[in-house]
Amino acid sequence: MCLGARTLAARFTEDDMNDTFIKAYQDQVEAAKKAFSSHAVPGVEVPAGVREIAEKGLATFRENYTKLKGSADQVNAAFEDTYTSASKGVAEYNAKVLEAVQSNVNAALDYFNSLLGTKTVSEAVELSTGHARKQFEVLTSQAKDLSALAQKVAADSSEPLKASVEKTFRTAA
Repeated sequence: MCLGARTLAARFTEDDMNDTFIKAYQDQVEAAKKAFSSHAVPGVEVPAGVREIAEKGLATFRENYTKLKGSADQVNAAFEDTYTSASKGVAEYNAKVLEAVQSNVNAALDYFNSLLGTKTVSEAVELSTGHARKQFEVLTSQAKDLSALAQKVAADSSEPLKASVEKTFRTAA
């Protein structure tokens, strides 16, 4: 019981101290408001030249900010266009690769099926030679097609950024 009374007394003193501190703080804020009110300090006139310079500086800042924001919007749009173009190009490239793989697997299965049907070693060698020659030509053609498609995708993907940079330099010059 004695411990509870002491805790209550300590808490009561803390609350009283907090209330006293808050009241003193509020009194200081009110005193500061009165000291700096428009009645206590005479108004200060800003010279017209200083005001004009400040207004011109602010106008220039706003104009430059507007230009910068416009440029940032253009760059963001260019990045979005680049990403869209690149993702379409990669999808097209992947489809072409899958088409080539499917064609090559089908050719290999056809070759093994034909190889099982040969009766002599010379037929098997002739079939293997013909298949190897044909597959070499097909793989060469596929590699050329994929290379051309990769170059096209790279060029198409970089075009929006290139156009944005050229436009920026033209407007800056």
